[in-house]
Parts: sequence; structure tokens; C-alpha cells
Amino acid sequence: MESGSVTTPFGRRSMTLAMLAGQFISREIEPGKSVEKWKLFRSLCAAKRHLGISDRALAVLNALLSFYPENTLSEETGLIVFPSNLQLSLRAHGMAEATLRRHLAALVDAGLVARKDSPNGKRYARKTRDGAIGTAFGFSLAPLLARSTEIEQLAAKAEADRLELQRLRERLTLCRRDIAKLIDVVVEGELPSDWATVQEHFRTLVQSIPRGPGIDDLTPLVAALEILREQVANRLQVHAKPQELSGNPDQTERHIQETKPESIIELERCSLTEPPENRVPDPVRETKRPFALGTVLKACREIVNYGPDGAVRSWRDLMIAAVTVRTMLGVHPSAYQDACDVMGPQNAASAMACILERAGHINSAGGYLRDLTAKARLGKFSLGPMLTALLRANGFGVGGVS
Repeated sequence: MESGSVTTPFGRRSMTLAMLAGQFISREIEPGKSVEKWKLFRSLCAAKRHLGISDRALAVLNALLSFYPENTLSEETGLIVFPSNLQLSLRAHGMAEATLRRHLAALVDAGLVARKDSPNGKRYARKTRDGAIGTAFGFSLAPLLARSTEIEQLAAKAEADRLELQRLRERLTLCRRDIAKLIDVVVEGELPSDWATVQEHFRTLVQSIPRGPGIDDLTPLVAALEILREQVANRLQVHAKPQELSGNPDQTERHIQETKPESIIELERCSLTEPPENRVPDPVRETKRPFALGTVLKACREIVNYGPDGAVRSWRDLMIAAVTVRTMLGVHPSAYQDACDVMGPQNAASAMACILERAGHINSAGGYLRDLTAKARLGKFSLGPMLTALLRANGFGVGGVS
């Protein structure tokens, strides 16, 4: 028996709480609302963790949607599908009937579909005299249409979380590599200090990394590793200064000529064969340097409306809003991912905010973003002039942004 169901004195099962909730959700559909079913299904796949549904349940929902004859979900075309379990099983890649029933119940419990039972419990439709479907009994897709905006927002949040997790993983990898290299310098140079304690602390932090870490797991770990990296670098610099000041005049002169102001971390990132003075600045690294969040929000006022609860309070909120806007403007996920890779997640989100602000003057938001990404990859694009122009348009007299 399904969760929340009750039994009448005659032994017949009454409506479940999930079915009742689905009917209430169905009544909340805005007049004239419609949504492309496969686009909504892709958002469902992205937001499955937030909705608490499995891959198998999504496979069953995919089969249900395939029985809906139109590409657009709308009340005008009816929202009931009535396939038999055998037909559903075939389109769900031969799923066993018991498994099929379990995942259908999961979809109902998740509030994604609703049952509309016939008097005899069968799924069927009555047609009118002109051959059109009149009354149908089966599964209603109305909850999907009613919750489409919520589902798209959850998908945007899932996308922003994915990008944030990717950024944290990259920072974690860089920290581990930098600290390991710095400790190698200590071991090779046989520098005096209690470095065994530092190594043990580093080993403890690395061993505490979970096998499948999430954002909440990595955020404090990355912060702790970055603090440790800074402490190790500072201690190395303290040991390096007495060595620079010692020696005969010839050695001192050579030290003065060769010493550069970069930190030891920057020196570790340099090529061992290329002198530091001959390095060329990396245009992509310069492109990834983010602007102040307050400056972006002053220049791009519209993006705030797409943040969680209609507000943008942090970079993460801005990235969630940017993914929502990306979907709304029809920017392909690969185009946005390229922008994140080249510009960095924060600047890519800022670029989407700028594009939204000028959406009325841009024919193809996706093509425009790809063009900006291509220029940024060559070091020929910076958000500064774009933000400055928008600030002036919004009444802020500025000479530039930083």
C-alpha cells in the first residue's frame, strides 16, 4: 500500500495524500502557461538531487512524456497520458512491472505527476463525436507544468553548485601541489625548524578529504590548506633572508642582481628553464581576475531579479542567477562552460549579467557570449569597459572600474 493511503470498510483503497497534493498543485497553473517538455525534462535531470528522484524514476518519466503527443505542455492540449503498464515498460527499456509501479509511485510522491483514476482503475480515454479526446484517465502531467519555474530554478542552483564544486576542486589541487613543492624545498635545503609538525598537519588535512566531497566538505578544507600554504611560504622567506644577507661581497652583489620580488609560490609556478624576467604575462590569468561584486550589481540591475528569493547577496547567488538567465536567453550550456573555463566562474556570471542588461540590443546571446570568450582566450577582452558603459547608462559617473 502506498504511503499515506487509507482503506475503506469495503476494502477499496482511497486517494493517497500524494495524489491529493498533486491535484492541488495542478490547480496552481497560471492561465496560458506552457513549457517545452524535453527542455523541462533536461532541467529535471539536472535538479534530480534537489527533487529526491532517481535515474530510474526519470527513465519512467521520460517514457510518460513520450506518450504526450505535443512538444509543449499546455492545458489547452490536455495533460493526461494513459499508457498501459506494458506500453510503459517497453518504452522504459523493458523495466519489470513491479519496478515500474515503484517508480511511478515515487514520481507521484515527489509531486511531479498526479494520478487521475477511472471508476474501474483502468487508464483510458473517451473520445468525442469528432474523434477528439474528451475525458481521459491515467497520469496527469499538470504538476510538471505547475512547477516548471521551480524546477528550472533548482536546475540553475544545481548548475551553480557544480561550477562552485569544480572551482573548489581546482583550488584544492593547486594548494596540495604548492604545499608539497614547498615542503620538498625544505627537505632538500635541510632548513632548521619544526617542519615535521607542518608535514603532519598537511597529511592530516589531505587524509580528511572525503571520497566524494561536496561544497560543504571542501570549503573549510580549502580555506585551511590555503592558510597552511601561506604559513609555509612565510616561514621559508624568513629562513631565506639571512642567507641573502650573508657571504662575501661578490656573492652579495650576485644575490642583489638575481633576487626578484615574487613570492616563493610564484617562483614555484615558473618554468625551471625560463628566467623569471623573461616571462610573458598570461592574458587568460588576467582575464580571470574578478571585479567587485558591488560594481557588477550597480552596472547590471536586472540580474538581481533572478537570484535566490529575488536577491543577490554573494558571488554564489550571482552564479545561480546567471545560470537561470542563460537558460532564459537560450545560451547553450557548453558556451557558458567555455566562458567559465576562460574567464573564471565569477567573470562568466558577470558577463551574463551584462548580456541580460543589453538583451534588447543583442540578436543572439549565445553567439555574443562565445565571441567574448574567444576574445578573452586571446587576452583581447576585459569586462571593465562593458561595466563602465553600463554604470554610466545607470547614472553613475565613473572613470573606470576595478
